Amino acid sequence: MKRFYKEVSVAEGTILLDGRGVKTPARAALAVPFPALAEAIADEWRAQGEEIDPRAMPMTGLANAAIDRVAPDPVAFARPLAAYAATDLLCYRADSPPELIAEEAVAWDPLLDWARERYDIHFVTTSGIVHTAQPPATIARLGEALAARDAFALAAMSPLVTIGGSLVVALAVAEGGIDAGDAFDAAHLDELWQARQWGEDALATETRDRRRQDFLNAARFILLAR
Repeated sequence: MKRFYKEVSVAEGTILLDGRGVKTPARAALAVPFPALAEAIADEWRAQGEEIDPRAMPMTGLANAAIDRVAPDPVAFARPLAAYAATDLLCYRADSPPELIAEEAVAWDPLLDWARERYDIHFVTTSGIVHTAQPPATIARLGEALAARDAFALAAMSPLVTIGGSLVVALAVAEGGIDAGDAFDAAHLDELWQARQWGEDALATETRDRRRQDFLNAARFILLAR
């Protein structure tokens, strides 16, 4: 789409183009209750060239998702994300080689310790991919922590959880328990380890770089939505 506006401004959280409010894909007002996030979205619109590129507007995209997809039914939106508590990546460890097992322990044990202390819960870890049940109280408590978030936070939690494969990692990022870049690397530890052992595939690197940027964008959004 060609750029059709000159001036971008913010009025009480609503993004304005030449004084007129921007609409989400579902035709709702693009308005956010967080000043820093509103300015970040406005900056994305200001930065557009002659053509509007939605891929260069991650804050706008996540805000649209929060308004159009999450806000109508936050409980339903959160449900599949909460399900990750039952199969969290951090609880499934490699059974070999010893070097990878050690790296997982260094990267993942502190995150589980953080969640144990933060939420007063326990985890069962295992080697391999055979399903191991987590304590029902752990699943319930992590689900409650997720469900307590507003639509904007939930919109950002979705890529954090699904890209990382871990609800614990996503919650740690959202609450400042770990840097977003370090969190992404921890969640992709096995993949990065394999790349170091056998060499990197160009397509795999490109795909991971895109996922990393999506992860970092979601982390930035959730920090701005406060």
